[in-house]
Amino acid sequence: MESSKSEKLWGGRFEGGTAASVEAFTESISYDSRLYRYDIAGSKAHATMLADNGLLSKEELTAITEGLTTIESKIDAGDFPFKSELEDIHMNIEKALIDAIGPAGAKLHSARSRNDQIALDFRMYLRDQCDIFVVLLDDLRRAFVSLARKYMGNVMPGYTHMQRAQPVLISHHMMAYFEMFGRDRERIIDCRKRINISPLGAAAMAGTGLPIDREMVAELLGFDKVTANSMDTSGDRDFAIEFTSCCTMIQLHLSRLSEELVLWSSQEFSFVQIADKFCTGSSIMPQKKNPDIPELIRGKSGRVVGSLMSLITLMKGLPMTYNRDMQEDKEPVFDAVDTVSASMAIMAEMLGNLDFNTERMAECTQTGFMTATDLADYLVLHNVPFREAHGIVGRAVATCIEKGCELTDLTLAEIKEFSPIIDKDIFEVLSVEGSVNSRISTGGTSTQRVEEAVSAAEKQMGIGE
Repeated sequence: MESSKSEKLWGGRFEGGTAASVEAFTESISYDSRLYRYDIAGSKAHATMLADNGLLSKEELTAITEGLTTIESKIDAGDFPFKSELEDIHMNIEKALIDAIGPAGAKLHSARSRNDQIALDFRMYLRDQCDIFVVLLDDLRRAFVSLARKYMGNVMPGYTHMQRAQPVLISHHMMAYFEMFGRDRERIIDCRKRINISPLGAAAMAGTGLPIDREMVAELLGFDKVTANSMDTSGDRDFAIEFTSCCTMIQLHLSRLSEELVLWSSQEFSFVQIADKFCTGSSIMPQKKNPDIPELIRGKSGRVVGSLMSLITLMKGLPMTYNRDMQEDKEPVFDAVDTVSASMAIMAEMLGNLDFNTERMAECTQTGFMTATDLADYLVLHNVPFREAHGIVGRAVATCIEKGCELTDLTLAEIKEFSPIIDKDIFEVLSVEGSVNSRISTGGTSTQRVEEAVSAAEKQMGIGE
């Protein structure tokens, strides 16, 4: 079965219609319809430029602009019949415009191709998504600052290799995520700079011989500048790969956070209580309270990484310039946008309802020789070479393991057996509070440094103003 070529805006060269199977296989309107606002905005700017350069009359420009506004209103209202035989968002809108206003609508595509048109729509869409992501990342970061302020002064075990390592402030741990997602914010803002370059005017791949003003269109649409090479413009999807890479980093960070929340909410840790409204139960075990939200966020990282790999694999073997393969670029990006934005939003909401079990966390800092490094530092301050100090403390820990006690359980006489330099002030050094507050280096976990960090973050995020 073949479809008529009459509706194909490119059908002049073809004798017959397109096979129905081909139309079903090649259509993209089922997903690129979400770009309609950008396609219409781009077309209005393009028409304005064509009129300014004598390629459209004032009357034609008015008809095109009003026609596009009507089409946009119909799409907004869900009253626009998207047709798969028209393939994509560009052809659906252009055909509707021609049907509505006649020959003037057929002039709109002068000096452009679907190749630069889709690049324009895609860039405008991703530019907006960058701005949305910045807002979502700021919401997420505010949640960490609020938790840091709420639990200022409370201690918890810090881990390396998932083994108890050194005591830290809960606030310090929360501020680590504040910094992590801050880098994500910086990446998105930097990525936006390379997205915000107008491709329109590159046409199919060689530019156009018609009199146009690319810079005018770029200014009308809020772009910083225009692309420099028409071939590169037509074949470029670096901006989409870079954006999806940023999405992947955000989702990976959300996944790491989710892993900790899953662990911390287990009975083995009992560090946090996730609010009931963010958990689910078991269909068979009535006692269960499952941390489904962080588990799902952790699981969804796979699809975002997959979207990035899909784009990289898509582009790796393509010659210059545009190839139809590139139609496959949008679905992975759309899925990454939807997944990451939803994950950020619900994570920020969940963090706002999170409660730490401060007694349990403090209790866990009392075992595991977590202040052993402080003993080594004490010896270094008394002129013992660090490697020698390391060995002394290692032997002390081994002795404690044999005795089934902690370093703080040893008497002064017992500790001095390992080094006569050690004096009674060692017990303050070996206390959790002493350990935490000794970490005064920039970025350290002392109360002083964390208070400075939280106060700076509150000022940066406009909290308390």
